[in-house]
Order: sequence, then structure tokens, then C-alpha cells
Amino acid sequence: MSYGSVSKISLILEIKGKSKITCELKRHLSPKTVGTIIRSMPLEGNAHLFGNSITYLETPTVSGNEKARSKFKKGDIAFLPSGGSICFFLRDSEPGKKMTLLGKITSNVDVLKEVKAGDVFSLYTDTG
Repeated sequence: MSYGSVSKISLILEIKGKSKITCELKRHLSPKTVGTIIRSMPLEGNAHLFGNSITYLETPTVSGNEKARSKFKKGDIAFLPSGGSICFFLRDSEPGKKMTLLGKITSNVDVLKEVKAGDVFSLYTDTG
């Protein structure tokens, strides 16, 4: 089973019926959390919005904070343990909660600004 390289895993975040965004999880940022998420793939659920800075996908993933931080940049992907949520940052942000940095959105980050509550996210490994 190959996900690109050992340290970088290529993913697709699909907004069902709208568009696809490429992402990259980086194992060195949070090895336990990234491993847990990859083993849970594919993930699917409703998109949620947190202000105008973050959109996220709630998952059944259980993992604590790992190298937690509270400042994020546009395009960052982070994990919020309290809700098992994978968060996608639309702009530089300090959300007030510590999260685990997982990786980066590598294309089409601005497409996420068009996400509406109730849109369906599908997150899966990029096999192409």
C-alpha cells in the first residue's frame, strides 16, 4: 500500500458534486495522529464552518494532541482532538484551541471559501 512517500501522504479532499482539492499529510509533524487518520480512510461527512477561517470534517478518529499549537496559516490542516475533527484553514488564524498540525492543502485552497454548511466532504488517499 503506497501513499506517495514514507513521510508525505497525498490526499484528495472532495467537496461532493463541486470540486477536488489536493492535500498532503506530513508524518513527521504528528506521526501517531497521521497514522491513525490514514488507517481510518476514507472519511466522509458534512462540512462544518467555524467563523470565516476554518472549515472542518468531524470524524470518529480518536487521538490526543501531538506537538500542539495554537497558530495556523492559510492552507494548514490540523486535528482537533475534542471533536475528532480535521480542520482546514482558509486564512491565517488563532482559533483559541490547541490543535495538532497534520499537513498542508497543496492546491485550490480558495475553493474552500465557497463551502456551505451541509456540503459533503470526502477525504481519501490520492492513488493517481
